[in-house]
Amino acid sequence: MTGRLSGRVALISGAASGMGASHARAFAEEGASVVIGDIADEAGTQLTEELGDRAAYVHLDVTRSEEWEAAVAATVRRFGKLDVLVNNAGILDGGPLGAYTEKQWQRMLAVNLTGPFLGLTAARDALVAARPSSVVNISSAAGIQGVAGMHAYTASKFGVRGLTKSAALELAPHGVRVNSVHPGGILTPMIGAMAGDITVDRAENTLARLGLPEEVTSLVVFLASTESSYCNGAEYVVDGGMTAGSTFG
Repeated sequence: MTGRLSGRVALISGAASGMGASHARAFAEEGASVVIGDIADEAGTQLTEELGDRAAYVHLDVTRSEEWEAAVAATVRRFGKLDVLVNNAGILDGGPLGAYTEKQWQRMLAVNLTGPFLGLTAARDALVAARPSSVVNISSAAGIQGVAGMHAYTASKFGVRGLTKSAALELAPHGVRVNSVHPGGILTPMIGAMAGDITVDRAENTLARLGLPEEVTSLVVFLASTESSYCNGAEYVVDGGMTAGSTFG
């Protein structure tokens, strides 16, 4: 442990598994206190027990504003402040136009885009009070370029990218930085659930492999720390070169 996040208090949504769990472990290792927010109560509780006294779990459905408000309040009550918010929770599905339903569309936007908006809304005052603070919004390489058949996912991740910039402009005078992270294909349970689907093609990049959660986490730790004090309103791509373009010509 190098203590890069020593004294920081973070609330991470979708932190019970996948990239979120990787972020939570690294934050704790780097000296932060971490609140794990998720709907997977058993997995979230187990991770909290693994991380020890500097971790806590809250049930958090990111589509519900009252649960966000409760999560922020619980964080401040337990650890005294909140100076890092990681909007990590997200879902993934797809289908062609004409088959993909309005219900699927609305659910995708509710979790992937409205969720981060509600998180920012609920955490805004606590983040300002704890300044200098940092928000890290987990978008996707699909927030940089389109993915055929993944219309709602792509729209939601482009939306997170835009929300990041508007929030960064608004909150900068109050000592809060907001940046977005854009992973490519990362080896997580969410990607595994889509095995055989078109999304697996997104593993095709200059490194010819899927990324590991820890490779995204390193960037999230940087953006959460004071090391990134001059970084604001920007997107950070960690995709193995996928968005660099095609090698075929």
